[in-house]
Amino acid sequence: MARLHTRRKGEHGSKHPVRAAPPSWVQQDSSELKELVVRLAKEGYSTATIGTILRDQYGVPSVKLVTGEKLLEILKEHNIAPTLPEDLMNVIKQALRTRRHIEVHKKDISNKRNLTLAESKIHRLVKYYKKKGILPADWTYEPKKAALLIK
Repeated sequence: MARLHTRRKGEHGSKHPVRAAPPSWVQQDSSELKELVVRLAKEGYSTATIGTILRDQYGVPSVKLVTGEKLLEILKEHNIAPTLPEDLMNVIKQALRTRRHIEVHKKDISNKRNLTLAESKIHRLVKYYKKKGILPADWTYEPKKAALLIK
């Protein structure tokens, strides 16, 4: 499979090992781990950062193996899930950084191209999330609104 915006081929991503039960070294039980996830989310960490913290500091390779629920499901259960999906939020942040850069450096043609690519990716993700029902049907990406939405 080729990359979307280059002519190079992609590399395989890492795969999780096939497991049915949590590893023996995981010391937290389901309720402790859910409390820890909620506490980290209230501290302002994103779902990807929470997963990395749990892996690196607490030795939990997969939240789903221990709790039976995905990390985002735990956050939705406690009403602290993010309003926008994390991947969409990251691409919007990238587009806003690029837009600010272009305002200062008006002749930077390569970054104008990067802005076009980022915004087309935003539109594709929005279309996908509307189809899945994650975003409301009337949600649209507008750079000025996005700058207010994202700090």
